[in-house]
Amino acid sequence: MDGVQIVDHPLVQHKLTLMRDKTRSTKGFRQLMNEVGMLLCYELTRDLELEEIEIETPLTKTRANVIAGKKLVFAPILRAGVGFLDGMLNLVPSARIAHIGIYRDHVTLDAVEYFLKCPEDIADRIVIVIDPMLATGNTAVAAIDRLKERGATKLRYVCLLAAPEGIERLRGAHPDVPIWTASIDDHLDEAGYIWPGLGDAGDRMFGTR
Repeated sequence: MDGVQIVDHPLVQHKLTLMRDKTRSTKGFRQLMNEVGMLLCYELTRDLELEEIEIETPLTKTRANVIAGKKLVFAPILRAGVGFLDGMLNLVPSARIAHIGIYRDHVTLDAVEYFLKCPEDIADRIVIVIDPMLATGNTAVAAIDRLKERGATKLRYVCLLAAPEGIERLRGAHPDVPIWTASIDDHLDEAGYIWPGLGDAGDRMFGTR
């Protein structure tokens, strides 16, 4: 699909299969979420711009590459999005954090916002929106709407699983926001769950129902 990158690295696919297993413990699911978050972050940052700086090694002065521009912003959609956050911060510990509190109403499937806190200079940074599941796409669209209202112009969206319906909705509303995902699953059911999916990522990560 245009604007969608499937991360097919063997380690990502292996860990995703482990997470789909309904017998996976809360601890195991949470640990895998952390590990996959780091791997996905590695893939979606591979095209960041570099600039040369002068440094001094123990032997001599030289010029070497560092990431150009201001630090990234990770924007997890609460609550399940925080499952990726520690793994991504292990890879990019200097990143800023924007928290987005949006949940999906289980009856209407509409997005309901309850919290938003962003770095003041978010307009000058690449913002990576994090949510394990791209199902209906309503929550993703609402989150990106809010971030753009705050000035964000360079956004990327990363998820573990995506439904075709969610991709269509997000790409239709925000065609400038590329998507990274480990899998495009078959479809959504009437309750808005991804099939075959892995259930509710937030409930499985936090041990709730």
